[in-house]
Formats: sequence, structure tokens, C-alpha cells
Amino acid sequence: MKNRYYIFCMMIALAFASCVPKRELVASQMQTRALQNDSALTASKMADMQSSINKLQASLDALNQQNAQLNNQNTNTQGQVSSLQQNLQAQQKRLQDLQNLLDQQKNKAAELRNKMKAALVGFNDSDLTITQKNGKVYVSLSEKFLFPSGSAVVNDSGKIALQKLANVLIINPDISVDIEGHTDSIPIRGKFEDNWALSTARASSVVRILVNDYEVDPAKVIASGHSWYDPIDTNSTSEGRARNRRTEIILSPNLDELYKLLGENQ
Repeated sequence: MKNRYYIFCMMIALAFASCVPKRELVASQMQTRALQNDSALTASKMADMQSSINKLQASLDALNQQNAQLNNQNTNTQGQVSSLQQNLQAQQKRLQDLQNLLDQQKNKAAELRNKMKAALVGFNDSDLTITQKNGKVYVSLSEKFLFPSGSAVVNDSGKIALQKLANVLIINPDISVDIEGHTDSIPIRGKFEDNWALSTARASSVVRILVNDYEVDPAKVIASGHSWYDPIDTNSTSEGRARNRRTEIILSPNLDELYKLLGENQ
């Protein structure tokens, strides 16, 4: 009887002992599954985060590239602006140099006009006028002051004026001289073929006197005839025609520096 009881107790003990580890195993397995689920969830979150990081990195790379392009464009723009500023400064300097030369030209012309007025003082204004325009000095001599009607031979009073004018030119060798003959619109008759021939002959006569008699540099003198095609007054009145019959001596200061600067600006 005692043996049966003992065996029964042992069986109960064994059964109880086997139940405890099984509960622990089940609990352990459940905890493992929970950890595995947590791990999978964490891995999924990490994958999402990595994807977000990759997208942000791609956006950052694109922004960096855009920034680099903008920096390059900015550098190029600054270079262009600097080049434009340098060109502008150079143009401003050239313009200032040109203005200075024009002012010098104007001053030289004014000085030459004053010298001519002083040299030719005493002549009647209706016979001889001196004006300044476009950086040049114009000495206009009437026909009756220089020539007999229809003639290209300079008279004595004209030679006196030309001598005074030549004295100024000799001491100012940088002056260029253009002699222009002008007539009215009435056709010439007699010695000369037409008004072209008369106006050219008169200009040439003045040149010969300045060069041959008064030793003005011939390389500085030009003669030309304009016939009646460059009038200063109407040809419909006797007074206007008288004004148009004239010889103009146009004096131009040396323009070499001005022409050189103009060539540099082209």
C-alpha cells in the first residue's frame, strides 16, 4: 500500500515538474515572436528612414549642383560686368580725350581768327570778313576787292591783303589753307569757258601769289573752284549775286591728333 502511494506521489511530482518548463518554453517562444515582430517593424522603419535619407541626399546633391552652376554663372556674370565696366571706362576716357582735342581745336581756331583780324584790320567789312565755324577760320574776300569783273588777275589792294594773311601763315606753319573760288549764277562770257573755269582760275591766282610771291608752304595750300553751286545768298538780286561772287580762304589748324583718336574709336 505504501509503495502504491509512493509511486502515485512520484507520478504527480513528475507531472507537475514537466508542466513548469513547458509554460516557460511557451512564454519564451511568445517573447521571441514578439521580439521578432519588433525587429521586423524596426527594420521596416529603418528601411523607410533610409529611403527618406536617400531622397534627401539626392535632393541635397541636386541643390549643391544647382548652387555650383549658379556660382559659375555668377562668376561669369561678374567677369562680364567687369569687362563691360573696363570698356565703358576706356570709352569714357577716349570721349574725354576727344572732347579735349575738340576744345584745343576750337581754341586754336579762335586764336587764329584773332591773329587774322589783327593782321587784316582796317579793311572794309563789305570787302573782307573773318568768321569762325566748325573749328576753322573763314576769310571771305569779295570779287571787287580782289579782281576786276570777269578777270582772274588779283588787283593791288587784294595783293596787300594777301601779303598780310601770308605773314600770319608763315609764322603758323601747322595751318592748312583751302582757297575756294565762287561765282554767281550769271553765265560768264569772254575769256573763260564757264563759271567753273573762272572760279578755279581765281582760286589758282590767289594760291600762286601766296606761294610764289609770299613764300607760303605750297604743301599746305589747295585751290578749288565751286562755280555758282555754293551760294551764301540769293542769286535773284544784284546784292545777293555780289555776295556770292567771292573767294574764301579757309584756314584749318592741324587735326592729326584728332584724326588719330577718331581712328582709334572706330
